[in-house]
Amino acid sequence: MTLDELNRRPSPSAEAEFLKCCGSRRWASAMTAARPFADLDKLLTKADSAWWSLSSEGWLDAFRAHPKIGEKKAAAAQSEEARNWSAQEQSGLRNAAADIMAALATGNQDYETRFGFIFIVCATGKSSEEMLAILKERLQNDAETEIALAAEEQRKITRLRLEKLLRSEAG
Repeated sequence: MTLDELNRRPSPSAEAEFLKCCGSRRWASAMTAARPFADLDKLLTKADSAWWSLSSEGWLDAFRAHPKIGEKKAAAAQSEEARNWSAQEQSGLRNAAADIMAALATGNQDYETRFGFIFIVCATGKSSEEMLAILKERLQNDAETEIALAAEEQRKITRLRLEKLLRSEAG
């Protein structure tokens, strides 16, 4: 899809495209309303500002659209494209040892119990060992620090997905 095509889509269709990139309905609505975008840089700048304008509930909405690290199914419904992107992003887990996968599953459960939401990390380019180390480190955070870190990781994921959505313009 090109940026011009995204700009011209009817609002419900554009919002569905934005939801593939970030599961927050408020964010997707803000992005849809902000169209048209002159270029990819303007879209990414607006994506960041719309993201940081959300409350923690808006962030949690986005988090629910992700599968847990090491899993394939998100708590909230995902488009096929978003599922495929999640699988690509978590490709560092494909050949992970059973003990790493078990530790991630336990860590995910501990994290969700501690913070009330799933562990979010921009997994692109990270090995299973790196993701596990990040998870263990972040389990030591207080709730306020952690939701801010998770929100930053979601922001990174969203930017990558917007670039994938508009891959013909992102280079």
